[in-house]
Amino acid sequence: MEASKNHTSDLESGMVTIIQVFHKYSGHKCKLKKAELKELINNEMSHFIMKIQENETLDELFSDLDQNGDLEIDFKEFIALIAMVTSACHELFTPNRGN
Repeated sequence: MEASKNHTSDLESGMVTIIQVFHKYSGHKCKLKKAELKELINNEMSHFIMKIQENETLDELFSDLDQNGDLEIDFKEFIALIAMVTSACHELFTPNRGN
């Protein structure tokens, strides 16, 4: 789907960006291996997630995301990561109410 920048909302543009970033790291196979997931997180999410340095940290995260146990992260499993990080960071962007 080629989304026209003139006709998409901010949310739709964000969704397109998520899809494009996933494919940038997963390529035509549309799945991320551990090294690709690490590279994506370290390059694209370093303001929201600490850079992954330890293999144990990567192994734990990968295991949590790999719901079907195929040793790769597909797009649905990747979206779970995006949802978790977005939810965790939500308070950073919520204006203080009543304070």
